[in-house]
Amino acid sequence: MSSDQALELMSQLFWNSFAISAPILLSTLLVGLAVSVFQVVTQLQEMSLSYVPKLAIAMIVAIVLGSWMLGRVVEFAASLFKSIAGMG
Repeated sequence: MSSDQALELMSQLFWNSFAISAPILLSTLLVGLAVSVFQVVTQLQEMSLSYVPKLAIAMIVAIVLGSWMLGRVVEFAASLFKSIAGMG
């Protein structure tokens, strides 16, 4: 394996991991921001109020987009195994 091939595989790995994790991270970021604004406006500083909505939205996004995420991981793994078989 040349260094160019290794760098290409690392690039694909980083882009796939970014694409898979982005929906959950962005949705929890937006919910966290909304909860923070709500807490500032109402002066309600309850710790569970900041964690429960983020956890709930992360679960909802994982359930809704889980099949797409898993399909993307399986597709990447299959292409990785095909490229490994082609190297030898």
